[in-house]
Amino acid sequence: MKRVFALALTLVMALSLAACGGSSDTPADDGGASESGDPVVRIGVFEPATGDSGPGGKQEMLGMQYANRETPTVDIGGTTYTVELVYADNGSTTDKAPTAAAELVSKDVSLVLGSYGSSVAMAGGPVFDEAGLAAIGVTCTNPQITAGNDYYFRICFLDNFQAQVLVNFAKDKFSAQKAYCLGELGNEYDQGLIAFFEQNFDGEVIKDSFPTNTSDFSTYLTKAVAEDVDVIFCPVSIAYATQIVKLAASMDLDIPLLGSDTLDSNMVLEAAQGSNVQLYVSTFYQEGGSPEFDDGIKAWLNEDSTAMTNNGGNDTIAAVTAMGYDAYYVALEALKAAGSTDPGAVKAALPGVTYDGVSGSIAFDEQGDAIRDTAYIKTADTANNAWALETVQTVE
Repeated sequence: MKRVFALALTLVMALSLAACGGSSDTPADDGGASESGDPVVRIGVFEPATGDSGPGGKQEMLGMQYANRETPTVDIGGTTYTVELVYADNGSTTDKAPTAAAELVSKDVSLVLGSYGSSVAMAGGPVFDEAGLAAIGVTCTNPQITAGNDYYFRICFLDNFQAQVLVNFAKDKFSAQKAYCLGELGNEYDQGLIAFFEQNFDGEVIKDSFPTNTSDFSTYLTKAVAEDVDVIFCPVSIAYATQIVKLAASMDLDIPLLGSDTLDSNMVLEAAQGSNVQLYVSTFYQEGGSPEFDDGIKAWLNEDSTAMTNNGGNDTIAAVTAMGYDAYYVALEALKAAGSTDPGAVKAALPGVTYDGVSGSIAFDEQGDAIRDTAYIKTADTANNAWALETVQTVE
C-alpha cells in the first residue's frame, strides 16, 4: 500500500509539472495522430540531460534520435504508426528520477528506454514496475536494476562481467598485483563496479571514495603514487573523469588508468590529448564495427549543430550512442512482436525479442538481462585524439 501511495503521489507531482509546461524536450500532445495522419506510438526516453551524467545521457539519446530520424515509423498489427520520442530528464540524481519516471507513465508511452546511470535506473525502476510499464536499460550495468523488477530489461553487459574483463586486462597487460580504486561516495554504479573489481582481483586493493562535487583529486592521485600501485581503477562519471585525467596529465602520471564504460567519451579523450596518460576503458562498441552506421551518424552530426554540441563538439562516436541506436530498434521489435501499443502486451513480448544490432546480437535471459559475452578495451591515442582498439575480451 505504501508503494502504491508513493507512486500516486509521484504521478500527481509529475502531472503538476506537465501542467506548468513540463520538460522543454517533451513534445506536445498531438491528440494521437501525427502530421501525416498516421496514429502515434510513444516511446519514453528516461535519461539525464542535466547533472553529472548529462553529457553521457545526451550521447545515449543521440543514438535514439538518429535511429528515429532513420526509421520514424513502425508497423504494429497491420497499422503504420509514427514513432514519437517523449523525454523526461532524470537530472542524474536518485531524488529526481522517480518524478521523471512518473512523468513518462503519465505521457501514455508504450515502453521506456534508459537510463544512462545505474543509480537513477534503480530509483526509477519501482515506478515503472508499479505502473506495469516495461523499461529497456541501454548502458546501465548494475545487476540490481533488473533484480526483483520484472519490468526492467537491458541490452548491455553487467558490472560483474565488466569488472572481470578489466581485472583480466590488468593482469594480462600490466601483471598488476596492486590496484587503487577510486569512486564517488554513495554512487551505486561506481561502488558496485569497485566491489566486483575487488572480488575478482587476487592482489592487493586500496580503495577511496570522494564526496559528491569534488573538484580537486590531487590527494587521491598522490596517494596512489605513494602506495606504488600498478593500476588505478576509476569507474566514475564523465564530469569527474575529465578532471582526473587532466590532473594525471599535469602530474605526468605513469600509472595506467583503467576506466569503465562511462569513460568512453570524446570529452574524456580530449582531457588526455597531447599527454603521456595511459588510459584504457572497457566499452560496448568500437568505431568500425558497423561502417554504415558510423558513416550515417557522423554525417548527421556534422549537419546538425545541436546534435554535434550534445556529442561534445566533434563526431567521435561514443559506444553509448551506438547502444542507444540499438535500443530504439529493440523497442520497435517489441512493438511489432506485441502487435499492440498496449504496455502490458509490449512487456509480455519483450522476453522473446531478438535483434542483430550494430553492437552485436541482442537477446534476453530469464532475468531480463542481455546475453552478452564480449567487451571492447580501447586506449586513448593521445597524439591523434582518437580511441584505438586495444583488445576484445570475452569471459566464459
